[in-house]
Amino acid sequence: MKNILFVLCLSFICCNNAKVETPIKDYKATNKEALEYCKKNEFNEDYYFLLDLSIHPGKNRFFIYDFKENKIADKNLVTHGSCDQFEENPEKWEKAKFSNKTDSHCSMKGKYKIGKRDYSSWGINVKYWLHGLEKSNENAVKRVVVLHSWNAVSNEEIYPKVSPLSWGCPAVSDEFMRKLDAKLKQTKKPVLLWIIE
Repeated sequence: MKNILFVLCLSFICCNNAKVETPIKDYKATNKEALEYCKKNEFNEDYYFLLDLSIHPGKNRFFIYDFKENKIADKNLVTHGSCDQFEENPEKWEKAKFSNKTDSHCSMKGKYKIGKRDYSSWGINVKYWLHGLEKSNENAVKRVVVLHSWNAVSNEEIYPKVSPLSWGCPAVSDEFMRKLDAKLKQTKKPVLLWIIE
């Protein structure tokens, strides 16, 4: 009887410590719309960046989607905004909230054009200006919501822990930013970044 109880306890402990995999979502419609948008607006047609902030902030949710290969070429963690300046936000660590309002510190949904490369006081000292292309993110430049790195962001999944909060910027690890920077410096056309939930 003791042996049976021991095996049951061991099984319970092992099962509860197993790594939880993020279910792979179907982004076919999103990727198709992104490619159509890139063609119509003369954006880069090799790849785009998709940020799915509905995914837990301790899991990979920044995706580099390769249009030519029709697959996710790379992925990593990304921060979301605290969104707690104008209202209480008790779920701010686990769940992104969205607002275009100035000084809200919220994330903003929608499509962005990745703009000029510039100096950042964060991470690897590189940032890219984000130009909001929709009503939901038209204040991006005014709010200085930019793509940058931050050494507080892990370069691998940390679930069930969470990534740190930003003031609305999609911040990534220093290592991942080096990859993004290398890609962005090589492109001749603007690159699309799209934040969804």
